[in-house]
Amino acid sequence: MFDSRHIKTFHEVVRAGSYSAAARALGYTQPAITQQMKALERSVGTPLFVRVGRRMRLTEAGEALARHSAVILESISTARQQMESLTRLRAGKVTVCAFPSAGATLVPEALAELAAAHPGIRVELQEDEPPESLRRVVRGECDITLAFTYPGLREQVPEELVEIPLLEDQLTVLLPTGHPMARRRAVQLRELAGERWIAGCLRCRANFLHECAELGFAPEIAFTTDDNLVVQSLVAEGLGVAMVPGLVLSFLVHRKVTGRALDPASRRQVSAYLLREHLEIPATARVLAALRTVAERRVGC
Repeated sequence: MFDSRHIKTFHEVVRAGSYSAAARALGYTQPAITQQMKALERSVGTPLFVRVGRRMRLTEAGEALARHSAVILESISTARQQMESLTRLRAGKVTVCAFPSAGATLVPEALAELAAAHPGIRVELQEDEPPESLRRVVRGECDITLAFTYPGLREQVPEELVEIPLLEDQLTVLLPTGHPMARRRAVQLRELAGERWIAGCLRCRANFLHECAELGFAPEIAFTTDDNLVVQSLVAEGLGVAMVPGLVLSFLVHRKVTGRALDPASRRQVSAYLLREHLEIPATARVLAALRTVAERRVGC
């Protein structure tokens, strides 16, 4: 309904008291001021000024608009400043959802990169496993989610989402340091067929059972837990061995536990997922770029 330029000119006419004074203040010609006020009156559908001798007086509609014009202009100015901050990456909020091992490794490193380059961008964190974490993006509960897939257990990704591959995470076996195979650089899964196992999250457990079945054995699962620190503690006490993602080795805390690679190698794909249109949001794109930088650095290690 309103053109912000016309509101600014109207506000100056009211402040200055005449078209000519407003023209001088704004650097316009008086006819230009007159045309803008006529255009504003057409848009509101009623006169805003009447002449009384040589003076101009506000109509009732003009007085009403005058009461709001300063607030309108201040709101426009505030909105413009916020938009500039968002587009120039001085500000912005991005919500990131990650599964636990990514939340303990990739995300903190990416946030450190981001804080150094763009301290005005605020990131809120959530934790969830796929496929529920993918649904969170679709529902608008988060902007970016980090999720993983296994080669033989890949689920359908919602069509609204774009997948950005980050890295391949090699699976490892956690063993007590006194285990006979702890001295090796790599172990074969079939060699551990007689062990008791600690299994992880539902998707990781499904992949583990699938790989064991491919090798012709059904593992004895003694304990099941989603908590990577609990897995380490159980292994440390000799209560079983565990197949875990390589990211977990970044926060391996027990000195009585060692990680050994699988031979042949087994990997899962770690990717970022977001709505396609969010790729165009500067703050979201910046967070995604930081995640990709950290992932590339880990691949190069």
